Amino acid sequence: MRSAPAIIGMSRSEGTGVRIVGSIEWATMAVARGAGEILLTSVDRDGTQSGFDVALTAAISRAVTVPVIASGGAKSPEHFVEIFKAGAADAALAASIFHDEVQSIRTLKEFLAARGVEVRLPC
Repeated sequence: MRSAPAIIGMSRSEGTGVRIVGSIEWATMAVARGAGEILLTSVDRDGTQSGFDVALTAAISRAVTVPVIASGGAKSPEHFVEIFKAGAADAALAASIFHDEVQSIRTLKEFLAARGVEVRLPC
């Protein structure tokens, strides 16, 4: 599993030009400027169906005081259990697994509930 990327964004710093910032700093800057939640998409995982970036999500979740929504890479129900438990995500999203009918939302929620992940039922 890859660790959090060293560089993810740029920020203007007091008119002195562009400064490269890391993912955790970028997220904490967003919260400091009023972000009410972080929608965290791993571009390395998006569309791969190889699982969420658990290490990155956990690092951001620990660093900020707002909800973190994990995105990018989901396929199996186990991916969701992992992102909620090890990744400390407050929410997770997926698209293709539902559009392609790989997994139904209700079946996924029942799977999560059976493993101690809080979900809202019925869906």
